[in-house]
Amino acid sequence: MHRRSFLAASAATVTMTGLAGCASIGAKAAPVAPAAPVTPVASTNPLTRSWTGPYDGVPAFDKVAVADFKPALEEGFARNLAEIDAIAANPAPATFENTIAAMEDAGRTLGDVGTYYGIWSSNLSTPAMQDVEQEMDPKFAAFGDKITQNEALFARIEAVYNSPEKATLTAEQQRLTWVYYTNFVRAGAKLAPAAKTRVAAINEELAGLYTKFSQNLLADESTFIELSAGDLVGLPDGLKAAAASSAEQRKMPGKFIIVNTRSSVDPYLTYSPVRATRETVWKAFVNRGDNGGATDNNAIIARILKLRVERANLLGYKTHAHWRLENAMAKSPENAMKLMEAVWPAAIAQVAKDVAEMQKIVDKEKGGFKIQPWDYRFYAEKVRKAKYDLDMNEVKPYMQLEKLREGMFWASGQLYGFEFKQVEGLPVYHPDIRVWEVTRGGKHIGLWYFDPYARQGKRSGAWMNAYRSQERFRKDTATIVSNNSNFIKGKPGEPVLISWDDAETLFHEFGHAIHGLNSDVTYPSVAGTNVARDYVEFPSQLNEHWLSTDEVLNRFALHHETGKPIPAALVAKIKKASTFGQGFGTTEYLASALIDMKLHLAGDVDIDPDAFEKAELAKLGMPSQIVMRHRTPQFGHVFSGDGYSAGYYSYLWADTLTADVWEAFEEAGGAYDKATAKRLHDTIMARGNSVDPAQQFRDFRGRDPKIGALMRDRGFPVPAGA
Repeated sequence: MHRRSFLAASAATVTMTGLAGCASIGAKAAPVAPAAPVTPVASTNPLTRSWTGPYDGVPAFDKVAVADFKPALEEGFARNLAEIDAIAANPAPATFENTIAAMEDAGRTLGDVGTYYGIWSSNLSTPAMQDVEQEMDPKFAAFGDKITQNEALFARIEAVYNSPEKATLTAEQQRLTWVYYTNFVRAGAKLAPAAKTRVAAINEELAGLYTKFSQNLLADESTFIELSAGDLVGLPDGLKAAAASSAEQRKMPGKFIIVNTRSSVDPYLTYSPVRATRETVWKAFVNRGDNGGATDNNAIIARILKLRVERANLLGYKTHAHWRLENAMAKSPENAMKLMEAVWPAAIAQVAKDVAEMQKIVDKEKGGFKIQPWDYRFYAEKVRKAKYDLDMNEVKPYMQLEKLREGMFWASGQLYGFEFKQVEGLPVYHPDIRVWEVTRGGKHIGLWYFDPYARQGKRSGAWMNAYRSQERFRKDTATIVSNNSNFIKGKPGEPVLISWDDAETLFHEFGHAIHGLNSDVTYPSVAGTNVARDYVEFPSQLNEHWLSTDEVLNRFALHHETGKPIPAALVAKIKKASTFGQGFGTTEYLASALIDMKLHLAGDVDIDPDAFEKAELAKLGMPSQIVMRHRTPQFGHVFSGDGYSAGYYSYLWADTLTADVWEAFEEAGGAYDKATAKRLHDTIMARGNSVDPAQQFRDFRGRDPKIGALMRDRGFPVPAGA
């Protein structure tokens, strides 16, 4: 969701989201320069120039050339290391201002270059760009280690951390000092020289493996299945149009294809009556990264797991999972497992009930087969229709992408006072991208970039990025955020219709953007979504709830032909069926989260990913009719970087918080209760990582979270006392 963090000392960053991711105002610090100022050398590289133009400066996307990335990054590394060396060599005693605050001011050039680099890697990944990634990603790791293993620098950070001065700092400054100190220690700052050398080598090798994993997955997701005339029978018109549009983008006019990505595959599995083709499409999708040959990820995963546990042991932890969760909200893998294991039995029990109902339909139709994974979505829709008289095809004509975007804007305005105005003329990296200025009470809050459509070279899924964090350190600087999706672009002038699930994802990702836009802190490292991994999905999952409010649906769920709002009777059916499918959704997600954790708790053993996955799922009693949402060889959350490794449980952890907070709104009288929304803003949305997340939740709810709201929200039995 936002740009990679280049200093290992910075707070946790957000990566891709999706199951399917306002702080207290602190005293304004005086600008702090490094102890020995570094005179910048004039650069001819457009990527290393400061952002100019309106809104505190904007990215010069129109100046980016792939050939400029390597020299720009190398220049950014050199500038940043010179700044760090100046801080470390300062002869004056270490203070917050000349050490921690100076660190906050370092690396701005590299941060800007990194924004460009991350965007091109995720959205415009050409073969030339992939070559740059393969060379430069390991150099990023080496660069980070040069900082965290700088003994003189760490000595100054530690001195500030242990100094009596700390008691005189603001709460945010104390938190920032803790963030730097903790992350340096966790990165190995206290290790012996030999161990530091080995950790650096591991980090560099891992960086290369993550890049290779991601590129293999992107290659497999670039494949497609061509549909015959018979394969189109029974498909909704919108799905046919999307299949034709995907073919046209690949210069295959008159053809129809299903691209090997979730946004293309899931609708086909849901609505195609052609069982043999459903099976073909499903197998291609679930075997991404697992086909043998050049793009197979199993050997890469096995090596990643070995390196991760070795690094964890060197750093003094039992497993990679224990290292990763130490400074998360869960604190330990045991706590995360306890939550997952509490929910798992109810989820698979619900699946068994749902499958039995599906099988009745198959048998009544004399299908002559048992429900298989490629049948699940198709027959689930039939059960939904039979139980709730709800056909989601009836809903889709009201789900116009642009109207829903307006609905997101409106809801955020009701809750947080935001206003959105589209602006023209700012540089963008693709013609599909549009930009809005966000204001509150006439004050500029930030910019929101929207990149909604799928294209070749763009990774699948949906996410949020922060191109620039909010801060008041050097000067009042507004954030720049983006939301990126993979909807299939329609013909000119035609509205893009999306599914209810896709609409929820749209609101989810916008929730991350709202988190960033609400940020109101002094220092950028604790701004916006720079929070613990198992906390970052909480604001985004919470924002999904506003989609189904009457206020949004009546105003913005408008029929694309008649312009009439979605009928109240249809909305009633949607709400009545709101817990339908929770068994499936929870099980496919939890299977992935549990396998992720089990892989990283296994310790220093040789692991065959496919065999491990199969054996552990059997132990869990995984229903045969469902597969993991992300099978191990395609699990980009976990193996394209460290971000969600041993951390995919975060969505369930965050949803526990989400359900509890949503009940607070319901208890107060409704989704738009002004007092509750203000409390949410003041205690959570504005705070970023300037306050411990557990304390943020207590400040809002008056207590620690409980699991009962989560179980009620999913229609599962509620444990006693929850």
